[in-house]
Amino acid sequence: MTRDYSQFMPQAKQTEVALSTLDTLGWQPFFSQQLSIDDMTNTPPVRVTEVHRTVMRVIGQGIDKTIPSVADATVGDWLLLSADGTYSDTVLNRKSLMKRRAPGSDRAVQYIAANIDTAFIVTSCNQDFNVARLERYIAVAFEAEIDPVIVLTKRDLVADTTDFEAQARSISDLVPVIAIDARSDEPKAKLAEWCKPRRTVAFLGSSGVGKSTLANTMADRDIIATQGIRAADDKGRHTTTSRQLHLVPGGFAVLDTPGMRELQMTDVTAGIEDLFSDLQELSTQCKFRDCAHETEPGCAVRAAMDAGNIDEARMRRWKKLVAEDAYNSATLIQRRARDKAFGKLVRGVVKEKKR
Repeated sequence: MTRDYSQFMPQAKQTEVALSTLDTLGWQPFFSQQLSIDDMTNTPPVRVTEVHRTVMRVIGQGIDKTIPSVADATVGDWLLLSADGTYSDTVLNRKSLMKRRAPGSDRAVQYIAANIDTAFIVTSCNQDFNVARLERYIAVAFEAEIDPVIVLTKRDLVADTTDFEAQARSISDLVPVIAIDARSDEPKAKLAEWCKPRRTVAFLGSSGVGKSTLANTMADRDIIATQGIRAADDKGRHTTTSRQLHLVPGGFAVLDTPGMRELQMTDVTAGIEDLFSDLQELSTQCKFRDCAHETEPGCAVRAAMDAGNIDEARMRRWKKLVAEDAYNSATLIQRRARDKAFGKLVRGVVKEKKR
């Protein structure tokens, strides 16, 4: 389906970004395999770099436009832009998709970003540091099959980061932990392994932990405004107000995101299982399939905890995430079923009126 929006299109911005190649935008074989040579000519791919209430900014080879928002498209998506001035609704198959339960009471799903290769989960060496919050981000990254990396910032403001690093490393053997001073040259050196041409990296975390500062450091210029944190409680101020993809020297793309006050789990069963793989394996050895790991006889998880082999606080966090994900996912399924039933009812009424 295509729609003619040429009358609404503002002039393309004449910026250096408009001259960027698809490689710099993060174009990979995964996407090119979905198109033919004719597709590339007739419907050149563009990447969504900003999403606002009614419009989104897309960038491609020599293209920089603002177009009306496409349903279900999010920052990082690749769209097909028709050469004749119409805009296709086609969103290319995603390599990855990060999502969460949207804030509010309707329990809808909110897309965070698409086609991210590495998620730098950023936290400070201060009161912001929180293992439970880090676990949430990692579970979401695992579910999306994105490589997570924990980045500890403000290293220069503490005498010793050993304890922070130890706690971060205890979360998962699969997640590297990097301690840096975001305002120095350390990010370029220590994060270079993941910041390569055709790659897209995202900085995720609370407000004030240094996400925007890291993005500026990687870009060698101030592409994002930054603010300090409140001295009283180490809480950050919201510098970034929307998710935005930036193209930086070195041929890779950087996604800066606003600090998220909550990251509710939904549809992340596999991610939680990967994060807590040891507890998941133990749970399969319980006597009862629906074991709650409390007082049931034959509970392998409780037995391991009583023996000192697992940490009770970690076990409680695992149970909380499993329960939260199950509840939100079930609620979402019910909501979809209600929407489907309502749509069927409306179609029936319309059909009846036409008789």
